[in-house]
Amino acid sequence: MRTQVSAAARRPGRLILTGLAILVASFVVFGTVLAQQITERTTLDNLSGTPAATDLVVGDPEQPPPPSVAALQRVRAVPGVAEAVGRLTIGVSLGEGYLNLQADPGTGPLARVRLVQGSYPDSPGEIAVSPRTVERLGLSVGTVTSGTGGELTTPTRLTVTGLVETPDDGGFNAYAPDSVVTAWAGLIPLERIDVRVAPGASAETVRGRMTATLPADLPIRTGDEVRQAEADAEAEQVGRLFALVGMFVAVAVVAAALVVTSTFRIVFAQRMRQLALLRAVGASRGALVGALIAEGALTGLVAGGVGVTAALAAGHALPAVLRASGKAVSAPGLPLAAAVSVVVGAVVLTVLAVLAPAFSAARVSPLEALRAASITAGRRGVGVLRLVSGGLLATGAALACAATVSRLPAPDQESYDPMPGLLLLVGSGTLAFFALVALGPLLVRPVLAVVGWPLRQFGPLGRLAVGGIGGTPRRAAAVSVVVALGVTLISGVVIGGASMRILADREMALSAPTDFEVTASNGEALPAAVVTRAEAARGALARVVPYRRIDDVTLMSGADRLGSAESGYPTIDLDLPALPSTEDLDAAQGTLADRGPGRIVLGSWVARDAGLRAGDSTTLALAGKTVDVRVAAVLPDHGPLHAGIVTDRADLDRLGVPPAFSGLLADAARPGEDGRTAGVQALRQAIGGSDGVGLAVLADERDRHDEVLTTLLWIAVGLVSLTVLIAVVGVGSTTALSVVERVRESGLLRAVGLSRPGLRGMLTVESGLYGVIGATIGLLLGIPYAWLAVQVLGINAPLALPVLPLVGLFAALVVLTALAGVLPARRASRVSPVEALGMDG
Repeated sequence: MRTQVSAAARRPGRLILTGLAILVASFVVFGTVLAQQITERTTLDNLSGTPAATDLVVGDPEQPPPPSVAALQRVRAVPGVAEAVGRLTIGVSLGEGYLNLQADPGTGPLARVRLVQGSYPDSPGEIAVSPRTVERLGLSVGTVTSGTGGELTTPTRLTVTGLVETPDDGGFNAYAPDSVVTAWAGLIPLERIDVRVAPGASAETVRGRMTATLPADLPIRTGDEVRQAEADAEAEQVGRLFALVGMFVAVAVVAAALVVTSTFRIVFAQRMRQLALLRAVGASRGALVGALIAEGALTGLVAGGVGVTAALAAGHALPAVLRASGKAVSAPGLPLAAAVSVVVGAVVLTVLAVLAPAFSAARVSPLEALRAASITAGRRGVGVLRLVSGGLLATGAALACAATVSRLPAPDQESYDPMPGLLLLVGSGTLAFFALVALGPLLVRPVLAVVGWPLRQFGPLGRLAVGGIGGTPRRAAAVSVVVALGVTLISGVVIGGASMRILADREMALSAPTDFEVTASNGEALPAAVVTRAEAARGALARVVPYRRIDDVTLMSGADRLGSAESGYPTIDLDLPALPSTEDLDAAQGTLADRGPGRIVLGSWVARDAGLRAGDSTTLALAGKTVDVRVAAVLPDHGPLHAGIVTDRADLDRLGVPPAFSGLLADAARPGEDGRTAGVQALRQAIGGSDGVGLAVLADERDRHDEVLTTLLWIAVGLVSLTVLIAVVGVGSTTALSVVERVRESGLLRAVGLSRPGLRGMLTVESGLYGVIGATIGLLLGIPYAWLAVQVLGINAPLALPVLPLVGLFAALVVLTALAGVLPARRASRVSPVEALGMDG
């Protein structure tokens, strides 16, 4: 034990390199703990659902019955109540669009908004709006409009009296006191009542008085209880997110264990003569195993402690930097229990990783001490037990994959549960990975023969680099498998993300094909003047595409009616080629280019219901008139704007549909928020005083979808990149240790004429080859598994192969692994040939 500890103390650099992967894993794990604390505390500190001045809350939206306006009046009359505010939110339909009208006092400790212009509403029919609502809906201070909401069924006057700042401005926010909202909308129930107790009064005493006054079934909670419930709900959401993060961190930890196992094999191989001498002077195999395990525990302790300390420093420094830049980010605490757990976990993980190398090294013969070299040749094959285990794991992965394929949903399957298929797929991937770990040394040579061929064509330098990797297949497999794991995960995310992006673009092209939509309420026709003025606004609008929509068109085959829809199918004559988003549509059958007079496009649900396919002939029928048509294409889901049938304008004319348009679609002429605002203003001018004509900003919905999808993809890529980080660290430490192991080899190469740049280049290329082998294996696994995962989800997404991102991923991994070997290669090149040839390692 003293020998091992003193050896570690004499060479701290070797100790650091051996535990570098564990250090990074400890940093990642404890950093995740701190990140969760930062997220939870920031979320709790910035909650605005219940103001801090709220002492009591009457009612619970999740527990009926709701409090009434009469209950609010009784609460205000209770002695000790300084202020009581009714909370409710109603949707208001305007001619200009939609408003989210919320009850808020506007002033005082219980207010959530602050008046910045005009006056706050105090009479029924008065509202205050947010700044973005002014831009989106044109409702500036002094604007008079009308709308329906609550119990109102006919448009009633609304006047904007003020502009307010609000924590969340979605572009459709309006505010007024509770009395104004309830009086205007004719409402009696509220969502809840927030109560502020007078200074000097006891909240419990006031609560008792309110209990005696209010109905017994109305819950009364303290403000702290409500805020804690809101905090718990937010923390639960954060907890779910970090549970998912934990899965990726666990994969990174497994990768670190594999890297450390490989590193210990190299370290022990470098000390074979020392271990043989210990055996020669009487050390038993058990004593050697114990000493090597103790060395592993020491490595884990040091690496885990350094990783946790670094994560703690970064976790407290980052919020301080963000706060200095104006962002409200809370600092984490000092989770000592978690820190100790991470360090203990690092020790346990390192001990588990060192077991196999320790038992293998302890089998050294005392006669090895008589050898001149300090290391023994690395084994190139695998044992029978490992070969059989790897074969069984590979067979299990193939069987699980076949079972997954057998459970894929049919094209017309309506009820489908993807969870069993996903579990089978995860099981198959896990078995495949462990099969790769077991059989990796056998796979390195054939893969290296393919990917190393170009390097061999560059002369002796390339052949030496390829030979250096091929000469130690077990080591190459151990490091390359970790790289392959990271590439498999990242390629799966990239391919799945590309498929989801295509699906999202298709959905947006159907539901939000342009930036704006103008429609008339209650299915009425759009005034012709609106269309004319919109088409004339070319400076603000890039294109205007009017359309007609009929909801009762039926499909016939001779005298027989097709499908089960009693009132027919919604049909639209939208000019698809005029919309730029049409290129995002993909046809499940046929082609959209074949659309024209006498040719229709069906949504898949209509095609299934009517029993039609692309190329079939059918008849459109409406009010006794018919038109013979052919199905040009079938879309994977529904048609644009949720229509079931897309037809040509001439076909609707032949069916006798009036020429007046049902709505129009338009795009902003300029990109960005300014261009969108100009487009909104142009369409408002086109609408003018037309009653019942509304404007929807579809681009906002499209932006929200894009932002959510992009954020999720970047988070996923960031998480799986943890495994790649561990792999790159493993390549660097493996190269650094192999430089020490191969001092005599490097000296011999220098002695026979290899220059320092040549030696550096050879070792750097060797490091890059780890990335080439791992990335090749990772892509071979990742692409089919990603495609199968998309199919298993049953979301009707196409299978995508984003070639450029995958090529970029491959190149990035090769560059990163090559860079990881740059410093060790520089160190090796500085050794004198004479000095190297005289060393015994």
